[in-house]
Amino acid sequence: MNEVAAQLRQQLPGMSEQDAERFAASLLKPGPYTALQAREDLPRGLLTAGICPPGQVYPGVPHRYQRYQSAGSHPAYALLVFLDGERYLGPEANAAAVLDQLGLPCVALFVEPGAEGPGLPIYGGPGNRSIEYDSPGGDYARFLIEELIPHALEGIALGPDRAIVGLSSGGHCALNAAWERPDFFNLVASHCGSFVNIRGGHGLASQIRRDGTRTLNKVLLQTGEHDLDIVFGHWPSANRDMAAALSYRGIPHRLVVGEGGHSLAHGGALLPATLRWLFEP
Repeated sequence: MNEVAAQLRQQLPGMSEQDAERFAASLLKPGPYTALQAREDLPRGLLTAGICPPGQVYPGVPHRYQRYQSAGSHPAYALLVFLDGERYLGPEANAAAVLDQLGLPCVALFVEPGAEGPGLPIYGGPGNRSIEYDSPGGDYARFLIEELIPHALEGIALGPDRAIVGLSSGGHCALNAAWERPDFFNLVASHCGSFVNIRGGHGLASQIRRDGTRTLNKVLLQTGEHDLDIVFGHWPSANRDMAAALSYRGIPHRLVVGEGGHSLAHGGALLPATLRWLFEP
């Protein structure tokens, strides 16, 4: 067993040796992707940090976040919510520089999952991320809309365009939250989305097929040919199934399948083009 697989099994004691090897291989699978570099000649948005105190949706669980606000003063702002926000602000995606380049009057919330929780089914491990991101239903959307956003954006007027972006389990959460509340979130980007049976996320595609009362403006799905194939499911197949469900409902979407594995490398490289497509009229 290689070093990465051994580390995974140490962090997630219930993970089988086979899954650890497959997970490690997917994480290490390279792709010819380069994230955007910051440009010094562009006006930069302001990035500030905050903590959303525990609320009714996740009692006892605070959430760290960072808020980006584009340069200049505007009567209303587009909204973007990035799950696992520190990952998107890091070198794989460099999202703040992407937003600077985009020039869209916007506020973005880069949100972290709760640090204290039960971890993953079967594998174990720490944190509340799986409860928040892998669970079907409306809890996370309610947390964002009723607790985090009012706390973080007090006094900031929002326009009609509102996007939610996530990676892996966060990709499932992004689409699930938007589907639960399409009146609030109408744009979605999911990178290596976990539309598999971790806590029932494999049912979202079927739900979308069956519910003709809801719709979304645009959805971007990205995965890789070497994305995960572990006990919870097969990520490339799940993303293709999700794209088929969106097609069935006539929801505008794009499915991008690259060469890589379970990482943000490809999704991060695509982020400038993704956001332009999501927000273009």
